[in-house]
Amino acid sequence: MIHRLLDNSSIAAHYLREIRDINYQNDRLKFRNNLSRLARIAAIEISKNLNYEKVNIDTPLGSSTEQKISNQIVIASILRAGLPMHHGMLEIFDQADSAFLSAYREHHKDGTFEINLQYVTCPDLDNKTLIIVDPMLATGASLDKGLNALLEYGNPHEIHIVSIITSSPGLNYAHRLFPKAHFWIFAEDEELTAKSYIVPGLGDAGDLAFGSKEQD
Repeated sequence: MIHRLLDNSSIAAHYLREIRDINYQNDRLKFRNNLSRLARIAAIEISKNLNYEKVNIDTPLGSSTEQKISNQIVIASILRAGLPMHHGMLEIFDQADSAFLSAYREHHKDGTFEINLQYVTCPDLDNKTLIIVDPMLATGASLDKGLNALLEYGNPHEIHIVSIITSSPGLNYAHRLFPKAHFWIFAEDEELTAKSYIVPGLGDAGDLAFGSKEQD
């Protein structure tokens, strides 16, 4: 299922405008904060779709029947751009476990590229609620390789994928690969460049959050 978080206007549209706007992008702190804010908004929406169970608790003045999340949550981030979103998710799901993946595009002279996955750390995923965060879903290749690597650690109860901006081709491709996953997106852009960057997109989220990098 694809959940479009800006079908109804909200403060999220204001944050999205700022992270796209080249006039705001020199402020790395603001950029990271807005990624984190958008992740918190997505987390609240995801929380409305989780399974809960009733539990009895004691208060200072008596007892009460309340709700708790049934399945342990695991938040997985694709480094490095996913880190601000990871932090935002943890502010809502404060008892979640964490997983991290290091993936990057290795470009070839003919213009093609492949995803190089160098590092994965992940807890057991059996019967867990897996939430994957990555600001940009361009071709879907990183998600494909990353999620399949995570699934080697167990069979989650459900999978949620959170991206702030997706391309139409990437979203369609990822949805075909993982039809049972929930996709939570704020914006869908139709175009990809020849090098598979989203247009209009926002540029390189990792560079804008943490500074430019040298790359072979």
